[in-house]
Amino acid sequence: MPDAMTATSSIFEFDNSYARDLPGFYVTWEGAKVPAPELVLFNRALAEELGLEADALETPKGAEIFAGVRLPNGASPLAQVYAGHQFGGFSPQLGDGRALLLGEVVDRHGKRRDIQLKGSGPTPFSRGGDGKAVIGPVLREYVLGEAMHALGVPTTRALAAVSTGETIYRDGPKPGAVLTRVAASHLRVGTFQYFAARGETDKVRQLADYAITRHDPDLAGAEDRYLHLFRRVIERQAALVARWVLVGFVHGVMNTDNTAISGETIDYGPCAFIDAYDPAAVFSSIDHGGRYAFGRQPAIMQWNLARLAEALLALIEPEDLDKAVELASAELGRFPDLYKTHWLDGMRAKLGLQTETGDDQALFEDLLSVMHQQGADYTLCFRRLSDAATGSPEPLRDLFVDPTAIDPWLARWNRRRAQEGLPAEQVKTAMDGANPLYIPRNHKVEEALEAAENGDFAPVRALLQVLASPFREQPGQEAYADPAPDSFGPYRTFCGT
Repeated sequence: MPDAMTATSSIFEFDNSYARDLPGFYVTWEGAKVPAPELVLFNRALAEELGLEADALETPKGAEIFAGVRLPNGASPLAQVYAGHQFGGFSPQLGDGRALLLGEVVDRHGKRRDIQLKGSGPTPFSRGGDGKAVIGPVLREYVLGEAMHALGVPTTRALAAVSTGETIYRDGPKPGAVLTRVAASHLRVGTFQYFAARGETDKVRQLADYAITRHDPDLAGAEDRYLHLFRRVIERQAALVARWVLVGFVHGVMNTDNTAISGETIDYGPCAFIDAYDPAAVFSSIDHGGRYAFGRQPAIMQWNLARLAEALLALIEPEDLDKAVELASAELGRFPDLYKTHWLDGMRAKLGLQTETGDDQALFEDLLSVMHQQGADYTLCFRRLSDAATGSPEPLRDLFVDPTAIDPWLARWNRRRAQEGLPAEQVKTAMDGANPLYIPRNHKVEEALEAAENGDFAPVRALLQVLASPFREQPGQEAYADPAPDSFGPYRTFCGT
């Protein structure tokens, strides 16, 4: 183990249940020394939500904490072990190869939250890597996580980003950096898989009981609690993936080790937002077969949940494996309908509809079909529909190569709205509250990250400020709502390791 980090005052009120309750599920470890930690971004609002001393953290000592150099009192730094299916192939041991869980705090709302460092140096799970991160991927995760939070999508969040004063080699020399990530927990499908694959049923049970205590305490002690835990995870993930699709988000690396039991979006590596609507959109440089394409995300999530079911079978019906398979399969079979319900409800909100009819799915899918055929921008189509609701369809029609292509669908939609009889301005207000004007446009993200790599963090800060209010029109910020220029692309993202 590296030399102990310098301890500092009690800025965090840690209560580290993972370290306390799950020995054997991690390796105690500490961060690597870095020469010159400097605070680049600090999420003061999140710090206050967590009940932290924000003034004490927005200092050089705070930068040392966030770089992993200075250890807060009460921290129990550790690297978690887990396995995972990566692009369909099983890796029996992965684990935190460049991350450290510092500990847990209970926030002002009584919710337990993990505080984790990403990029803090090698661990026993690094598999030959250097365990470090560079400024681009760190800031990408900061920006994307905070944007998703503002969009109302469950997500891990960023508390801070620091530069380290190091030069790290990732396709050439890059500035080193560390991200401080906040999560409801870092329990993954892959965490369960690790112990199940080793035949350690007692540890799978111990982990499941811990997950229940942490995320579903009302299930504690119930005779069928493990089946109900599986049900809860399915419900959370169905809702989550529907929200991804509704805002045009492509995760890009939906491995089982990136599927959180909490139902939060985790690990913003090769992720992106679509511009033109395309179910086959892939942005990851390593997803050659389109496994994690935009439109495949619901099916992949169900596949990942099947892997969780396999890990839990020995708990669901210990004396009757066939019965366990039957019960788990029945729960898993609910996923498509759960996802569809969330997606349909979300689409009704996006289209200003408050009632349900049997024709809704066809109406929604036909809109997406004409958007796809015409290469229309996904985000702006929905946003400009609210103008069409108040009698101004031209901004919407301008998004289509053939403006008349959308007219038949608009007529259907207007008839559907007329059945509800709501005032047009009321519909517009509701739609603008459901359809963002600003998303992390890929070209704007890349512009900001390129500037940051050259030492200019102003574009990242400006982007964060716009994305913090995605549904409110911000005069003077029109460039942040525009799709990428024709000269941008094809867009490819990388995992950042």
